[in-house]
Amino acid sequence: MRMEYDPFGKEFDSLETLADAINDVLGCPATIEDNNHRLLAYSSHNIQLDPVRIASIISKRVPEKIVSSLWLDGVIRQLTESRGPLRMPANDEVGIGQRVAIAIRNNEDVLGTIWVMENEKQLNDRELFQLTKAAQAASTKLMQLQNQRKKKEEEYKYFLWMLLTGHFTAPAQIKQKARDIGISLPPLFQVFVVQASEEMEDKLARQIRSMLEASPDVQTPLHVIDHNRLIMLCSPSFQQTIQKTYTKSLTSLIGKLESAFPQVMAGCGSLVEEYEKAQKSFQEAQSVLLIKHNFPDKRSRIIQYSDLGYYRFLPMIKKEVSTESFNNANLQHLVEYDREHNGNLVDTLEVFLGYDCNVKVAAEILHIHVNTLNYRLKRISDIGRIDLTDMDQKVTLYLELRALKLAES
Repeated sequence: MRMEYDPFGKEFDSLETLADAINDVLGCPATIEDNNHRLLAYSSHNIQLDPVRIASIISKRVPEKIVSSLWLDGVIRQLTESRGPLRMPANDEVGIGQRVAIAIRNNEDVLGTIWVMENEKQLNDRELFQLTKAAQAASTKLMQLQNQRKKKEEEYKYFLWMLLTGHFTAPAQIKQKARDIGISLPPLFQVFVVQASEEMEDKLARQIRSMLEASPDVQTPLHVIDHNRLIMLCSPSFQQTIQKTYTKSLTSLIGKLESAFPQVMAGCGSLVEEYEKAQKSFQEAQSVLLIKHNFPDKRSRIIQYSDLGYYRFLPMIKKEVSTESFNNANLQHLVEYDREHNGNLVDTLEVFLGYDCNVKVAAEILHIHVNTLNYRLKRISDIGRIDLTDMDQKVTLYLELRALKLAES
């Protein structure tokens, strides 16, 4: 008995070759995507294309509105649950013609999807069976690509850790290592850290990176997950991107990020050209997160290290005020009074100084009458021997109060 020829029962040298083979066998243009809706390959075509296929080819990924529509209509769920081809009717509202799709699987894992256009013909049962064979061939190829990508990602992660920990001693070493692993380093970069309240899960990291990649002005060529942190190199997408435009986009992205994921906060080190300064930028990003964690009311204003202002000196001041050899007598008098009388003079002083010594505003924040605040301020002056008209003394006290708050956490 003669065996029927299986056009997909061979090794394909690339996904593009496989996509063209699907078109040849089925007579319909095909696209192959990964499970993040990125376009991996597409066949040649000699028919009129719908807007979605054109947009996917141009941007190398499925338009976001189509992905949303597929989720809302239950198509993606059906695909992940189905073992065979699934026919999807045309949707003129979003500009997509009739298609047949099949999930590319490795056992229970979905690696991607094959989409076949049915604009001019409808696949019969035999052709649908051939499509399942094509999905098996695609699975083999995607597994190979996935293994190659994992190896490359490990090389990238190792390289990033080398940068973050100051492993390199000369710029030439960095450039050579980048060439060895095949990565093109952008001319400007900064270290960008997103810190979660708990362990950073892969799914959350992917969602965060997907949000960043959606911006036309920002790119993240390297990243690594470390416990509850997603650490990235962040840079302008194009050399001609104006730094002001890039910074504005990044600020907007971090605002959206912290709004969409309340369990995370983000911060950046300085934007630099020299990759031997990556360790310093990393340390600066961690300083930003330290301040944002301890002073939540400042979070929306602090994005990059340059936004910290005097807060960047607080860790050094904290170290000084934490030593047994240092003791601010004025402040200590207030602390002891509050402890003995269950008072709140220290808190009152901090709010008063923090709101630029504005009695009216400080009273509102403390929920007390202006006269009550004035009485407390007199007590602060008398007990702490503090001159509230002396700017040097006020600045010193305020910085020490902030540093103590940092030390308490």
